[in-house]
Amino acid sequence: MKWALIGYGGMGHWHVSKLKTLPEIEIAGIYDILPEKRAQAEADGLHAYPTLEALLADPAVDFVTIATPNDFHKPIAIQAMAAGKHVISEKPVTLSSRDLQAMIDASRKYDRVFSVHQNRRWDEDFLVMKQIYNENMLGRVFNIESRVHGSRGVPGDWRNTWLQGGGMILDWGVHMLDQLLQLVDDDVISTFCTVSHVTNDEVDDGFKAIITFGSGLTAQVEVGTSNFINLPRWYMQGENGTAIINDWALNGEIVKVSDWEKRDAVPVVTAAGLTKTMAPRTEETIKRYPLPTVESDVRDYYRNFVKAIRGEEKQLVTHAQMMRVVKLMEACFKSAEENAVVHTRI
Repeated sequence: MKWALIGYGGMGHWHVSKLKTLPEIEIAGIYDILPEKRAQAEADGLHAYPTLEALLADPAVDFVTIATPNDFHKPIAIQAMAAGKHVISEKPVTLSSRDLQAMIDASRKYDRVFSVHQNRRWDEDFLVMKQIYNENMLGRVFNIESRVHGSRGVPGDWRNTWLQGGGMILDWGVHMLDQLLQLVDDDVISTFCTVSHVTNDEVDDGFKAIITFGSGLTAQVEVGTSNFINLPRWYMQGENGTAIINDWALNGEIVKVSDWEKRDAVPVVTAAGLTKTMAPRTEETIKRYPLPTVESDVRDYYRNFVKAIRGEEKQLVTHAQMMRVVKLMEACFKSAEENAVVHTRI
């Protein structure tokens, strides 16, 4: 199948680099609104369409990926589907659930496959935690914490403008909330979210969301861009143990109880007193395990999309999943604006 790219920026280059290695896909070319980006594409050995209309009018192009600023995703996606192209949008798929519904309606009207590039489902740190959760390694899980921390603020491009869909909820929150909803198969019943504006007044440069599921399981999702000491990437608590992943290099471990009967503890003495309650367990009552090994290939997203066009597989990233993530992001924005818990079944 022949593929074309709309938007030859950082993620656009990433898509090209991955698709060059897939024999089932041929790159037809790219379009970017900036002449210098089109010139760069030609220097890179790619065909550059002079206009978006020229790209969409090319009958050889089967499907496109939209890697533009977020506010252009909806109009370009609908225009492309109307032109007979199957469509992948970069994340976030669009800026509101109403806009997303219009995109879904267009995919049905024109009978085109439409999806969003949720590539972080293939991150190995997430897949390790998913395996730990699915295989019940910790017993009943009651709390999950997922964090991404940086120290450079919001990137100095369209991502720091509200009208173009900037901010960390839409930039990184979309990935982490999608991962969480893929991890926990349950309805979200409440959300409480706070946002930060340390380096940017127009959009959030960080946020913290406490999400509660119908089972009572809680999750904390956090993004920060002013963190010079990072907290763990993942922290999962179950009745029988705890799992931690410190970073994307997968440094971490699983610690589980081995003897519930031995509860005696050597008190911890602090400058102002002592505590047995918070004293660490002795080594003979716990066991430490390495994290499981999981391998992934993010190109499987495109392999699946091509097979979905051919009717050979169902989409891995479905319309219903896309809508849940957008609605959960909307709940985060509403909670932060009202400084209140948002009760909604998502």
